[in-house]
Amino acid sequence: MSVTASAEITGAVLSVPAAAPAEAAAHYAARLAFEADVSDVHADLASGAPGIVVVDTRSDAAWDQGRIPGALHLPTARIAELAPQLIDPALTVVTYCWGPGCNGATRAALAFARLGYRVKEMLGGFEYWAREGFAYDTATGTEQRPVDDLTAPRSGISCAC
Repeated sequence: MSVTASAEITGAVLSVPAAAPAEAAAHYAARLAFEADVSDVHADLASGAPGIVVVDTRSDAAWDQGRIPGALHLPTARIAELAPQLIDPALTVVTYCWGPGCNGATRAALAFARLGYRVKEMLGGFEYWAREGFAYDTATGTEQRPVDDLTAPRSGISCAC
């Protein structure tokens, strides 16, 4: 199937023209420098890939409710005080909070960057970690929810996107 351009009516998508390819490449490369997705974080933690520390920036109650195994609990308000004592500045910090409706991970990433850390924000937060069917720790043990097929393949196999 061949797709070709048409000079007919301009719709909502093209009411603002798309960026030039070089500008688009720079934009998307920059986004990937600042963000990581849940599946990539899970893959790196599962494989033991070096170089990152995952930081849960939520409250004590949220931490008890559920957190990524191996994550460090460091609420945003305490980052400036505790990060230099707890986190090697040679590591890249991956911050997360509740989910896409919360900017707590963004605030935490800013706090880490201001301290001189390399940092990425985990898109989707704890919500998407759980929705993608990854195991998580709670105050009472480990839990896991079924994969939400609106976020990941039902098979549990990576979408490989």
